[in-house]
Amino acid sequence: MDVEHKLERKIGSFQAITINMAQMMGAGPFITIPLVLSAMGGPQAMFGWIAGAVLALLDGQIWSELGSAIPGEGGTYNFFKAAFYKRTGNLMPFLFIWSVLLATPLTMSSGAIGLANYVGFFFPHMTALQMKLIAVFVTLLAIALLYRRVSSVAKISFVLWMGMILTVILVVGTGILHFDPKMAFAFPKNAFAPSSFFKGLGAGMLLSIYDYLGYYTSAYMGDELKEPGKTIPRAITWSIILVALIDLLMNIGIIGYVPWKEAAKSSNIGSLFMTKAWGAPGGIIITILIIWTCFASVYTGLLGASRIPYNAAQDGVFFKKFAHLHPKLKFPNYSLLVIGAIMVVCCFFNLTTVINALMAVQIVIQFMMQIIALTVLRRNKPNLKRPYKQFLYPLPSVIAFIGWAFVFISSGSNAIWLALLWTILGILVFLVRSLFKHDEWPFKNNRKGI
Repeated sequence: MDVEHKLERKIGSFQAITINMAQMMGAGPFITIPLVLSAMGGPQAMFGWIAGAVLALLDGQIWSELGSAIPGEGGTYNFFKAAFYKRTGNLMPFLFIWSVLLATPLTMSSGAIGLANYVGFFFPHMTALQMKLIAVFVTLLAIALLYRRVSSVAKISFVLWMGMILTVILVVGTGILHFDPKMAFAFPKNAFAPSSFFKGLGAGMLLSIYDYLGYYTSAYMGDELKEPGKTIPRAITWSIILVALIDLLMNIGIIGYVPWKEAAKSSNIGSLFMTKAWGAPGGIIITILIIWTCFASVYTGLLGASRIPYNAAQDGVFFKKFAHLHPKLKFPNYSLLVIGAIMVVCCFFNLTTVINALMAVQIVIQFMMQIIALTVLRRNKPNLKRPYKQFLYPLPSVIAFIGWAFVFISSGSNAIWLALLWTILGILVFLVRSLFKHDEWPFKNNRKGI
């Protein structure tokens, strides 16, 4: 790469932390609090949020070692190439991009569905179909706003991020002012009975880890970070700790003022909470801000995810069409439109189904395979420069792998089958594509590429 085309290393630790946190602090808590309370059956749901944070911290060590050893624009894509290329060629990098085509629309549609639920605060008699159509409209609006030059996109992103921060401050502040510990810790009888507690904990962890997704964003920006070997581990660890504290304050603060049984039945818990605290004006203001926050998560998520297939296509690992740039606006429009179209379909499913499916798909292809990738690199490339090494290796890897397996099993049979079938389909697509591609594993010396 020519010097003039290299990315500049201008992002320090503080900026990297804020980038991670901006991705993490989206719509998640405002749409999952009732789901976690319902899954765990009471305020013991807080242990689901804590367990999710612990799993994120353990997994963060895997990201930290891999990201500091193999810094670059690509994250998991680069890790898989380094670990698996010798034995399976581009299969694993291809499967990662293949998973993005489904996991990203599922992730973004959860924000759109959450937004539609909060619109229901203003129009309580909307039908289920009308709410799904609102989610579709939100998707199309985000695509339309992203259909422009990157300089304009950056300005819109900043404005949306400011609204997100204001929303969190208002909810956390209100929770502190109205907190009642007796209500927050009103555990029902047999709340900690092992059979029911651990069954609920799996579902609670799945939903809470969904709220933490994004703690690894800086690992995708290795070429733009100052001292990536130090910056990536700091950014990952501190962003998880800070967001975990914010989410716990928000979650416990809400059930410290709204009875947990009432909160568990709410589809717009933030609106209910602020209306109870400040009356109708408070409910209206926070609902508008949460709608703003949900849209911000959809918009920024689509922005980043549309670039992942584009980079892989440029590298020749994914379909060439995804490397197409808009001739005038210079952004990957084909990638954006394909992901947006899949997202429209996802908007017609309910929120729990969407979250379970996206977590199952990401766990089986990305998170669990990354742990294997780290182990392979430790064995096959012992001399690889590792500015950060996992503390007490391999214990965090083993515990994280078990944790991800526990969450995967807790996602339910439908989500598990979807993840497995999507992976098998991806393998078949890769093999068919490789059959016609010149010098591609496992078929060599064929006629021509596609």
